[in-house]
Amino acid sequence: MNRIKEVLEDKGIKQMWLAEKLGKSFSIVNAYACNRRQPSLEVLYQIANLLQVDVKELLISNVNSPKKN
Repeated sequence: MNRIKEVLEDKGIKQMWLAEKLGKSFSIVNAYACNRRQPSLEVLYQIANLLQVDVKELLISNVNSPKKN
């Protein structure tokens, strides 16, 4: 899971802008933002760089998540 949508909203940046900067379609970036699809680590680092945040800010920690058996 990621926090791309939240970080974009916090910074006032549109998904279309991010799509153009990444060279990807709006539908792919929207899928990332809505957690229907997860970006590769390389793309996640590109997004962090473009948004000027630490890559950790784009991730949701699973430390406190309940374990599944």
